[in-house]
Amino acid sequence: MDYTITILWLVLSAAALATGQYEVEPNKAMESVFEAQNLELAFPSPGERERVLSEGLYDPNSVIPIDVDVYYKHGDPTPSIFVTIPRFAKGVPYSLAYVTNEARPNGTLLQAYPSYEWHKSHGADCNGLTSVYRTQIDECGRMWVLDSGEIDFVHYCPPQLYAIDLESGQVVHHYRMPERLYKRNVSRFVTPTIELDSHNCDVGFVYMADSIGDGIVVYDVAAQQSWRIENKFTYPHPDFGTFTIAGDSFQLWDGTVSITLTPHALGVKQRMMYFHSLSSDWQMAIPLDVVNNGSNWKLNDVSAALDQFIVLGKRGSQCVAAAMSETGMLLCGLVSPASILAWNTRTPYTHQNLVMLIEDERNLQFTSGLKIVRNHEGKEEIWALSNRLQKAFGSGGLDYKEINFRIQKCGVQELLNGRPCY
Repeated sequence: MDYTITILWLVLSAAALATGQYEVEPNKAMESVFEAQNLELAFPSPGERERVLSEGLYDPNSVIPIDVDVYYKHGDPTPSIFVTIPRFAKGVPYSLAYVTNEARPNGTLLQAYPSYEWHKSHGADCNGLTSVYRTQIDECGRMWVLDSGEIDFVHYCPPQLYAIDLESGQVVHHYRMPERLYKRNVSRFVTPTIELDSHNCDVGFVYMADSIGDGIVVYDVAAQQSWRIENKFTYPHPDFGTFTIAGDSFQLWDGTVSITLTPHALGVKQRMMYFHSLSSDWQMAIPLDVVNNGSNWKLNDVSAALDQFIVLGKRGSQCVAAAMSETGMLLCGLVSPASILAWNTRTPYTHQNLVMLIEDERNLQFTSGLKIVRNHEGKEEIWALSNRLQKAFGSGGLDYKEINFRIQKCGVQELLNGRPCY
């Protein structure tokens, strides 16, 4: 790992985003929204809680949040906050929840979403949810839920995608992935990215990252067609399979985990898909019109359109989740040092143009959830979820006397300009 990058970030941060008209000094802290030693889960009844405990369907040690998503109802300054809790193992009673207002000893109580019934079959009923890693709420108030369909690498159901209208609670779109596009008992679909028409609420494409199967599935919503992209650029890199955070190390061997798109607001002629593998330091890009042309992609052809992929540059460390601002600032949760990293997509991906907006070795340990949303005033906010995964996956495990899970936020302009988040 190139540790000189850290020095460059600290020395050059004030000038690195100059072409984006930002003057940046590293922020000291994001605003804390939610903290928990362990997640407090609500159940339909005390009897149901005892049942899942006795049957091994609820193990509090297996309950680890991965993603955060936020919805501001029109004019309401208080948002709905959602978290995902993937079923790495079978001891997770539900995989998508919202944060309630009820305080409990370990942290605020969570409630299953859309309902407990959607999750209770643990994969026995494929009309429900099996395991959710990340969601995306679009600007038209629909939550796109990507269900991996597997628990501990056993596919009980095909991967599938639900769109839920958050005002009515109704499912407005459903897609079930054909078996030819995923690797049974291997694939783990972790991130949906929605291509929304800039003038209306029509969704053109959905891009789904398969981190363990090392690929991307593209779904053309209008045509009801799908194809898979997989090659050496969607794979992990052998030098970045070890993750070290706050002195603790663990192993992950994950391919593509994050996908973002050039925002419509930039008005550029050629929009790009930006993506990266979790176990890698490469930042990749490919023209979006190439991705969206299904005729470019033949199943199992790892050389398809290979010359269209661009290695933009290398970070020297892994990034987990990523998000794109309306001005084309690509932000990601850097693993080491624990920080939020920014890059202006209109500049070269070089060390001089990579800016550490905030470094926080305590509160940003493994930032697996990162979203940019518009608040009730129409301003962009960044929301981050960190989960100390190095301890959960390490030999020592989580210490439930400490804060392990955090949700934090900051105004995007405040963060980019080095102003206080609160």
